[in-house]
Amino acid sequence: MPETHTHPVLVRPAVLSDEAALGELDRATWSTLHAVTSRPQPPYEPFFDDRHRPEGFLVAETEDADGEPRLAGYIRLVPPTPLACNTHVRQIQGLAVADRARGRGVARTLLRAAFAAARRDGANRMTLRVLGHNTPARALYESEGFVVEGVLPGEFFLDGRYVDDVMMGRSLAL
Repeated sequence: MPETHTHPVLVRPAVLSDEAALGELDRATWSTLHAVTSRPQPPYEPFFDDRHRPEGFLVAETEDADGEPRLAGYIRLVPPTPLACNTHVRQIQGLAVADRARGRGVARTLLRAAFAAARRDGANRMTLRVLGHNTPARALYESEGFVVEGVLPGEFFLDGRYVDDVMMGRSLAL
């Protein structure tokens, strides 16, 4: 049996200099499987803005063929509201993995890093929203302890059909 080499996935906080690579990744992974906005068109909006700041993102890096670190994915993790009574919750508001890195555990590694980061920030609960037809994402989330907590039937009209908006959540207690 041939030996297989897997490169480790390094997760770190995003920095401002990641902006171009994150924007490129975001555009490359756009799909109606997960996006409710129109396909981005040039001139592209900045990836980071007042609402999407680097500190809200964790990025994953893997080594390319030359052994150089290369952006492989990101997860956006933010408080769902500015309310003091809601500071114990973090919400995933974006997760993307480069095509070249799929099937290598990047999304799972990002999720687990997000759990750890949220716990360090004092959160004890995590939530997210996922489109009902995004079976791969839902399976990943369920395998990491998320459960469906609500469904908004037909909330979005995408590609000529109505799609459910599924709310999922999980405890961060160890």
